[in-house]
Amino acid sequence: MTNPRLVRALGPWTAIAVVVGTVIGSGIFRKPQVVAEHVPQFGLAALVWILGGVLAFLGALSLAEVAVLYPQAGGNYVFLREGYGRLAGFLWGWVEFWIIRGASLAALATVFAEALREVLSNPAFRQALGWEANGDPLGYWEQRCLTVGVILSLAAVNVRGVRWGGLLQLAITLVKAGSLLTIMVLPFVVAGLFSPGAAAAPRTENLTPLWPESAAAINLTGFGSALFGVLFAYHGWMNVAPIAEEIRQPQRNLPLALLGGTAVVVFLYLGANLAYYLVIPRPEMAGLKDTSVATVFSMRLLGPLGAAFASAALMASTFGALNGNLLVGPRVLYAMGEDGLAPRALGAVHPRYHTPALAIIVQAAWAALLVLAVAFLTSTGALDAKKAAFNILSDFAMFGAIIFETLAIASIFVFRRRLPDAERPYRCWGYPWVPAVYVAIMTLVLVNTFWEQTVEALVGVGFIGLGAAIYALFLKPPASDVSSTPIV
Repeated sequence: MTNPRLVRALGPWTAIAVVVGTVIGSGIFRKPQVVAEHVPQFGLAALVWILGGVLAFLGALSLAEVAVLYPQAGGNYVFLREGYGRLAGFLWGWVEFWIIRGASLAALATVFAEALREVLSNPAFRQALGWEANGDPLGYWEQRCLTVGVILSLAAVNVRGVRWGGLLQLAITLVKAGSLLTIMVLPFVVAGLFSPGAAAAPRTENLTPLWPESAAAINLTGFGSALFGVLFAYHGWMNVAPIAEEIRQPQRNLPLALLGGTAVVVFLYLGANLAYYLVIPRPEMAGLKDTSVATVFSMRLLGPLGAAFASAALMASTFGALNGNLLVGPRVLYAMGEDGLAPRALGAVHPRYHTPALAIIVQAAWAALLVLAVAFLTSTGALDAKKAAFNILSDFAMFGAIIFETLAIASIFVFRRRLPDAERPYRCWGYPWVPAVYVAIMTLVLVNTFWEQTVEALVGVGFIGLGAAIYALFLKPPASDVSSTPIV
């Protein structure tokens, strides 16, 4: 009897939904404030969002070629293992599980629960349903239990079958895209209902100044800080690669998902930002610290129910990103388990559901433990309560992601040299300049991270070093058991 295997059950639309759904989380609701704070001209602010999208698109053009060479579960883990050896693959899995994916899941679930609480506490929403106007339905620990419950419930859905998780991802991605489309058109709908001088009418004068007076007037430091915030909002476009083994016709659908999904995200982000600026003056947007841009935008156009709409949109967005991460992340653990770089049991496939069930459960359990640990430390005063809600869980995630994701893109050079005659149904447009530009820009971002966030960078390097030590002590294979395609 053969061992159960993963099944190719996901089509192109679901693959695109994974890209769109895991990229669009809370960034488009929170990061416009960061851009407005650092870039005072609308034209430059739009350019920051365009550059972030262009960079993601350049990366997608490059990674698509590598993904069709290795359409296997694990994504970047496989690319790094085959391109640079087992140690590189292990270090990505080490950082990805403990920090990047775990922190992302915990942070997304935390934001989801906070948004749900805001909806249920909104006086206008409660009155519309006939409830008591003032009320807080979720206490501190009730909210944390809800956060854990959402993680575990979505894990159960994904254990039941990749088709179930994929269908849920497609449905919720359509909802979140619809909410951003609503934000995009809402100012123009309102413009048709109100006279130009009305308080709720959008104002084109908010788009001025469009550009700085001269190139010398551009604050490059501020522009770089804004770009880093935008890169966070675009992060996750690679997330379709780890489920490549479960996508039908991967040589066709992987490039389609990477390029099509990234293009959809860029369109939605630019449209939403234009809408925000038409309604909220830039100086006011820059000063928003205790609320999101989307909340102020919605309240200005929809009145008291606007806050509930913004919270509901944020709920849908983070819920989709949370499910997408639970669909994608465990496949890295599964691939490592198959290779013996993680407990072998993690590389098992459920005989009935054909999913890496144990890997999904372990990933969800670690994220839930992070939520509870941060909640406990916050309740005891060991952590800043305001920061703990979101930022603590993701402060260190971007650093490790930048290092290994850039190496994954750079592996295209390795495979072009090592496997020149391999069949490539898709070849990177503009090679070698497209991947070279991506790698160069992300290297500059990494250097800037060391300069601006030295503590986080050093902690990240230390954690990677700890992983290397564990590999050397316990996991280093004999010479005959190294990757089949080491660098020569």
